[in-house]
Amino acid sequence: MEKILEERLSNYLPLIDQFFETIEKFDRIAIFRHEKPDLDALGSQMGLYHFIKDNWPNKEVIYVGDDIVGLSERCFPKMMQIEDSWFEKKFLGIILDLSNLDRSGDTRYIKAQKLVKIDHHPLVEHFGDIEIVDPSMAAVGEFLASILLSQNKYKISPAAASNFFKAIVGDSGRFLYSETTAHTFYVSQKLIETGFDLNECYHEMYDEKQNSLSVKAYVLKHYKITKHGVAYYVLTDKVLKKYGLLPVQGKDNVNVFAHFDGIHAWCSVTEDKKKGNWRVSVRSAGTPIDDLCYKYGGGGHAQASATKLPTRKAVKELIDELDSLFK
Repeated sequence: MEKILEERLSNYLPLIDQFFETIEKFDRIAIFRHEKPDLDALGSQMGLYHFIKDNWPNKEVIYVGDDIVGLSERCFPKMMQIEDSWFEKKFLGIILDLSNLDRSGDTRYIKAQKLVKIDHHPLVEHFGDIEIVDPSMAAVGEFLASILLSQNKYKISPAAASNFFKAIVGDSGRFLYSETTAHTFYVSQKLIETGFDLNECYHEMYDEKQNSLSVKAYVLKHYKITKHGVAYYVLTDKVLKKYGLLPVQGKDNVNVFAHFDGIHAWCSVTEDKKKGNWRVSVRSAGTPIDDLCYKYGGGGHAQASATKLPTRKAVKELIDELDSLFK
């Protein structure tokens, strides 16, 4: 094992051994992750799927959960539509990028004879027969890929590697967030060395439809900045319908405000009329904002977190508190 991997994984080696021993024992495996998935959740899920099929081609492996507008069309395959009867027979469940079970993209993990959890969020809830959690990793894709790279007897194909790379790029903010380390770059290098097309990978991740220009123009025309440098925009249900967007797409332009002098944090606020709440995604240039999002019922990472709030008044209260962090 390379020294940089050994140093980062030293605390997890017994659990990693159990993880691979468990995969060996099961002929049927289901891979789960959180609802409303992002690049990290989907990339890790699909990367692990390819890894298992590449190394154990006779195992029956499925990936399940909700699809996401945008990413599911251009970047990842649609999720498998699996009948409930599949879960009545013995199978191993692996849950990725999930800190609390009420955010699972598919609840049929409860049918698993054994459950493995691999995550990089701060520990919120214990679950799983095997729990491997490291909040210092920039992405669960980084953590999972490093675990797989540490095992010399298994191969990582270009298909698996490209998915793990998408996961890392997505949750590290293109290597800009504070959790990015030399280990992040090392793992990314090893993935790129498998030979997948890097240009095609970025094309799948970031190419947009022309309609997104109109949405971006709306955001740039209607954003606000608080006294102490918090930029935010609001997309109401009326605006979403005008541009043919779903609430989950409201955060797509949140990083428009990154890297501007005097802007310390930035947010998207999106109405989800069907569910009766407001979805708030928060990003920060450095100051941790995850504790504030946890206070308001959400969570995430130091520089990228989110929550859902019942009213515009609650949204204002959160933004006011966020603003006060930068006095």
